[in-house]
Amino acid sequence: MNRDLPYFPISKYYKSKYGEKVYKLPIKLSLTCPNRDGEKSTEGCIFCSESGGSFENLPSFMTVDKQLEINKEYIGSRYKAKKFIAYFQNFSNTYMEFDKFKNVINACNKDYIVAISISTRSDCITYKKLNFLKEFSNHTGIDIVIELGLQTANYKSLKILNRCEDLADFIKACNMINEYGFRICTHVILSLPWDDDEDIIETSRIINVLGIKEVKIHSLFVIKNTKLEKMYENNEFIMPSKKDYQNNVILFLRNINKDIAIQRLVGRAPKEDTVFCNWNSSWWIIRDEIVEYMNKNNIFQGDLTCQKEYKKLKGEMK
Repeated sequence: MNRDLPYFPISKYYKSKYGEKVYKLPIKLSLTCPNRDGEKSTEGCIFCSESGGSFENLPSFMTVDKQLEINKEYIGSRYKAKKFIAYFQNFSNTYMEFDKFKNVINACNKDYIVAISISTRSDCITYKKLNFLKEFSNHTGIDIVIELGLQTANYKSLKILNRCEDLADFIKACNMINEYGFRICTHVILSLPWDDDEDIIETSRIINVLGIKEVKIHSLFVIKNTKLEKMYENNEFIMPSKKDYQNNVILFLRNINKDIAIQRLVGRAPKEDTVFCNWNSSWWIIRDEIVEYMNKNNIFQGDLTCQKEYKKLKGEMK
C-alpha cells in the first residue's frame, strides 16, 4: 500500500513492474459487439452509448500507428512519460476477424509499449486469439492484460442491464485467460440501484477466487440516447446517492484481496454526453472523500478478508 492510500493503486504496480510511471494510450477501432449486431441482441447494454464506452478518443478511421503516435506525443509530453500501454478501449476488441485482430495487435509492437490492454466481453474470448496473444507476448516481451466487464455478480441486475451474458460466461472466460498467465482487469459498477451490500460482497468474492489482478470501479452514468436515459427520465429506478456509492466502494475494497491493483475508484464521462454523472461532483472529490474516510477510520483494502483469514487460521489452530 502507498502510505497515504488505503488501497493498492495501479500506479504502484506499474512502478514496481516497469520501474517508472506508465500511461495508457487509448485506441479506438471501428467495432461492434454481439450484444448489438444481433448475435445476442440488437439493443446493447442499457448504459452503453453509440461510442461503445469510449469518450474523447481519436477517430476510429485513424490507423493504430497514427493513434499511438499522436497520443504518445500528447500524453508523453504532458506527463514526461516514456513507457506506455496500448489500450484497445471501445466495444469488444476480440470480436473481430482473426486476421484483423492480428494486424491491430502487431501494430503495437513498438519499443515504448510495455503492455497491451484489451477491453472485451467474456463471451468474446477464444483460444485461437489467446494462443496468438501468447505467441506475440513471448516474441516481443510485451505484457497482455484482458479487461472484462463483470459489473455485478447479481444475475437479476445483469438481466436489467441487458448484458446478455452471465456470471458463468465471466468465470469461463477468466479460467481460459488464466491458462495463459495474462492479467485480468475486471470492471464493476458500484451504484447499481438493484444491488445491495450482499451483492457487492459477492462480487468481491468472485473476483478474489478467480485470481483477478486488477479492478476498475465505476459509478452508473446515464448517457444520452440510451435505454437507461429513458428509464431515468421515467423514474423507473432510484439512483443511489453519492454517499451510498462511496460506502459501496469502501465495502467492496475491504472485501477484495489486498494485492489486487485498483485502476480507479470512480470513472468519469463528458458532461455534454450525460444526463447524470457522479452527482455533479468532480471524480477526484469523490475519490478523496473515500480515501479520507478510510484513513480516518483506519480501514483499508482487504482488511475484512484478512480478518476472515485470521479467524479461519485461529480456528484451525485450536
